Amino acid sequence: MKELNPSLPLEQLHSEIAVLQSEIQILQQEQATLTINNNVNSSDNDSPLAIVEAYRRQARENPQLFAELKGIDDAIATLTIQLNRKQAELARWQNQSSQITRQQQLEAAKEVAQVHAERANQLAGELAKEIRLLKACADQLSPLYWQVYYKPFITGFKTISVPYVRSDGEVWTIVNRIV
Repeated sequence: MKELNPSLPLEQLHSEIAVLQSEIQILQQEQATLTINNNVNSSDNDSPLAIVEAYRRQARENPQLFAELKGIDDAIATLTIQLNRKQAELARWQNQSSQITRQQQLEAAKEVAQVHAERANQLAGELAKEIRLLKACADQLSPLYWQVYYKPFITGFKTISVPYVRSDGEVWTIVNRIV
């Protein structure tokens, strides 16, 4: 299978396809004109053998015309093969291009997610620090608070957690870290 030519621009590929299609159409019109002007007279009642003989007789009587028609047929077949190859190359190029575009979009989205994950981890670190400072205050105030109000100042420090984003390179996971 032919590799894609990255130096071949998309516009050039489109123009080559258009030229091939145009040339095939011109040859088909020329072929139709030559065939109509030199059509073999046969009726529906003629046998298949009679029809074959009529075409052979006309080919013997007009060898130049039939050689030209054969040349046109061969040219159309060759150009059609080239057209199919160019269209297949265009389809591969477009498919590869869309995959690259999707991959670029994915990479851009991952970069944005990375920024948010880093910010979330930064905030989680700051929040954990603030909670530890609050716990230190509570530890200092709790004995006095118990004496004055007969209840704890703050409760629930054993179950406080902050979110943290981690990655193994492919999969990102948000976990809760106990403070």
